[in-house]
Amino acid sequence: MSKTYTITAALPYTNGPIHIGHLSGVYIPADIYARFLRITGNDVIYICGSDEHGVPITIKAKNENKTPQEIVDRYHKNIKESFEEFGISFDNYSRTSEKIHHKTASDFFLKLYNNGSFKEITSEQYYDKEENQFLPDRFLIGTCPKCGFEESYGDQCEKCGTSHNSSDLINPKSSITGNVPSLKSTKHWFLKLDSFQEFLKKWILEENKNFWKPNVYGQCKSWLDDGLKPRAVTRDLDWGVPVPINEAIGKVLYVWFDAPIGYISSTIEWAKKNNKSWEKYWKDEKTELVHFIGKDNIVFHCIIFPSMLKAHGDYILPKNVPANEFLNLEGSKISTSKNWAVWLPDYLKDFPEKQDVLRYVLTINAPENKDNDFTWKDFQNRNNGELVAILGNFINRVVVLTKKYYDSVIPNPNELNDVDNEVIVSVYESVKKIENLVSQFKFRDACAEFINIARFGNKYLADEEPWKIIKVDPERVKTILFVGLHISSILSIVSEPFLPFTSKKIKFILNSHDHSSKWTWENLVNDKFLITEGVTINEPELLFTRIEDSEIEYQIDKLKNNN
Repeated sequence: MSKTYTITAALPYTNGPIHIGHLSGVYIPADIYARFLRITGNDVIYICGSDEHGVPITIKAKNENKTPQEIVDRYHKNIKESFEEFGISFDNYSRTSEKIHHKTASDFFLKLYNNGSFKEITSEQYYDKEENQFLPDRFLIGTCPKCGFEESYGDQCEKCGTSHNSSDLINPKSSITGNVPSLKSTKHWFLKLDSFQEFLKKWILEENKNFWKPNVYGQCKSWLDDGLKPRAVTRDLDWGVPVPINEAIGKVLYVWFDAPIGYISSTIEWAKKNNKSWEKYWKDEKTELVHFIGKDNIVFHCIIFPSMLKAHGDYILPKNVPANEFLNLEGSKISTSKNWAVWLPDYLKDFPEKQDVLRYVLTINAPENKDNDFTWKDFQNRNNGELVAILGNFINRVVVLTKKYYDSVIPNPNELNDVDNEVIVSVYESVKKIENLVSQFKFRDACAEFINIARFGNKYLADEEPWKIIKVDPERVKTILFVGLHISSILSIVSEPFLPFTSKKIKFILNSHDHSSKWTWENLVNDKFLITEGVTINEPELLFTRIEDSEIEYQIDKLKNNN
């Protein structure tokens, strides 16, 4: 039965390009889920956009002597084009500097302001006299009160992932000048987060205990056990969404208040472009809202944003928030400041038409339950030993043999024997496992099961040896190749969430549009065969090519030299 889903992927900061950590943690898992839900017949909208109001952007602008708008314009274009080339299938990719977002965020704030969800607090805030400005969040650096890391930001520690208030930092300094800041009085509006304590405890710790991932549940429980406190939603900055009340002139909405509202404004933008109703995707209780994020965003998406939605009163709450852990690179933490990263634009340039190779490696090695490590050697081994030798080899063998023996025309099979039926049963068991695993956000295992289908096919061909019996039992060979082509057609559909470019190639090779059955997931599950005897398939084409040692050495040298 078809359902409606709203899928969001964390808005990337527009202060730099996308790297493999972003892809592995958020965008590939979300894309797999969105593609899978679409091809299984659901109504899906997959939403994202550039987060253009973060303090890192203003820091970048200061460092480069540019305006924040110049910075976000540059990186929004870079990020959007990289996603498109890589095959991330967003239904809408917006940006928080758009007028529609400013209006949506302002209206949201006013709704909460008018219904009493905020508390006005005048307090002493850190201030840099040299720069003549307040120092919110990322303009502060100091020792983390949880783990002792000496370069923690004012709102979050990148080492332990803990979120905190700037007042919690030990030995704070201005990240602009390095000066020890002074304190200056200022008024801000705080979301009464403490008033949602009991609601969140019931919703997260009781209702979702068995459905959310342990890392998500555990971090939420830690926060709730400590007791929630009011959280500031405004900042003393000149870059962001202006606070829409007269007594807050010169202040903007805190980026972690306005950014998640970007999911809503991006949906509204999409709806206007496509003459659709956006409210179905955010206000209908039958719709399932799923946030894909990294573990550093858990608190904002599981505690703060749901509290905002609850305070507003018109919106649904997330059904699930499947956050991943972090991906390391060659044994060390990815660091954008130290240029220890594999940047997506560079990858696309160095490995043209190999988008699916990176998708596969980052999926099969995803940090779903613990931090994992990406190495260029593993990347090479996965490509050569799995994509080339297993998936690519199977499809190529079947297609080449069909061309050689039957002029590329799908043969008429004879009655299937036990071996044929056994391999088909194994394939369909894998399809069912993939359905169950994807629905549980276990994309690593689902991807491994997908490759198992190709393994079954290779073993089937190796055991039956059609090239050896073609002269003595040509009728048997017809059946073998028909079964092989049948498995190939299944792979063409099942591969789509994981390897979308490869899926298109397999469908083209097998001439999917000329068969009597439509090549859909529903027909894959319900029909005995998708392929039709007598259909002429296209010329063999290598799905993957080997990656040589010299290519890997170049990448490792580049990484070390740039660091």
